[in-house]
Amino acid sequence: MAEDLTTGGTVLPITRWGTPVMHNPTRPVTSYDDDLRALVRNMFATMRAAHGVGLAATQVGVDLAVFVYECPDADDRLHVGVVCNPEVTLPEGKDRTLESTEEGCLSLPGGYQPLARPDLATCSGADAWGEEIKINGTGLLARCLQHETDHLNGTVFGDRLSTRARRNLYQHHESLVHLYPDDWPITPKRSSADG
Repeated sequence: MAEDLTTGGTVLPITRWGTPVMHNPTRPVTSYDDDLRALVRNMFATMRAAHGVGLAATQVGVDLAVFVYECPDADDRLHVGVVCNPEVTLPEGKDRTLESTEEGCLSLPGGYQPLARPDLATCSGADAWGEEIKINGTGLLARCLQHETDHLNGTVFGDRLSTRARRNLYQHHESLVHLYPDDWPITPKRSSADG
């Protein structure tokens, strides 16, 4: 049984959109070592502190192709794991069904906007020990697998929105960003009552 990497990590500040690491493709994972597993522990700690369902290494300022997730599927079953060097395969033709739902990003806190994505996604890659894995995602998990893999390719979900929707997204974020300290989630989100 592989060791549990979902505990024992340190919460890190979440990197915001506009930082170069968020907008460039990442380096592939080539060393499945203790440093990688320490990063994964820190990513789980950070994702949980921020109440997220997925987190890419770029979101803690590391340009490495790895993400973690703790996310329910369409049947509300919780899936937890880590994927290195992910590749997402999406249905095509008549098998492809788009689902438009609100999407947000921990690196643009407070901003949400509807985005249509396929409701099924298969993600293949390696775990934190270099063993091959494949995850079949439905519902929110399918969206999460696509969103996190996008991050590792230098794409933020705002890049997939129309100009108008992107403007709305940024306005939404700007109206709430004051609630998120610069080192969030190390320093918790402020309640709106705090001013």
